Amino acid sequence: MSEKRNIFMKNSKIFIHKSAFVDKGAKIGEGTKIWHNVHITENAIIGENCKIGQNCYIAGKLGNGCRIQNNVNIYKGVDLEDYVFCGPSMTFTNDLNPRAKYPKNGEWTETVVKEGASFGAGSVILCGITIGKHALIGAGSVVTKDISAYTLVYGNPAKIQGFVCECGKKMPLNFRYYTCTKCSRNYKQNKYKVEEIKKNKIDVKILFTKNGQKTIRKPHSIQKFIPARKE
Repeated sequence: MSEKRNIFMKNSKIFIHKSAFVDKGAKIGEGTKIWHNVHITENAIIGENCKIGQNCYIAGKLGNGCRIQNNVNIYKGVDLEDYVFCGPSMTFTNDLNPRAKYPKNGEWTETVVKEGASFGAGSVILCGITIGKHALIGAGSVVTKDISAYTLVYGNPAKIQGFVCECGKKMPLNFRYYTCTKCSRNYKQNKYKVEEIKKNKIDVKILFTKNGQKTIRKPHSIQKFIPARKE
């Protein structure tokens, strides 16, 4: 096994600790750092500028800028997009009904994690689901179903507790339009589905009030009252 370590890594910008094992055939982007006792399998794909902590096993796909803390296993069938954070000792699964007597021979159930999602320490993610972009999974949670973008969940089983901005700032559970007080990004919510409102998009809602005035509610939650025109 030691013969497979590092000898095919031609890019000097990749750091691999001397105790780590990288199988021939693995693809690793420049700027990535791999620390103590990590095993990267031959089919693994790791993007640029990732950091992989101690005692990790990587057989799946990692996008750019991912942060994998100590004691995390990314099995085959797990696909992480860019800038995903995996807290210490969190767990991905890839088999819904494992049997030692009846091995699956590579038939794994896939899990997709969208850009910027974060997992707290010790969380468990059942396979066959999708975690939306910038979602936040609380420490120790057990996730059994799809999680929408920007959603904060925790518990066993994990349930919606609120929403989070791309920057990590918590948002309230119920809102129509919201501006992050930390980074000033704008969001709108519809039936517990949150999406960011880009600055180049016009999304002005006009509501009619009982007193004959129009209420214009802009995405950043600023309200302006304009008298209704007389017909």
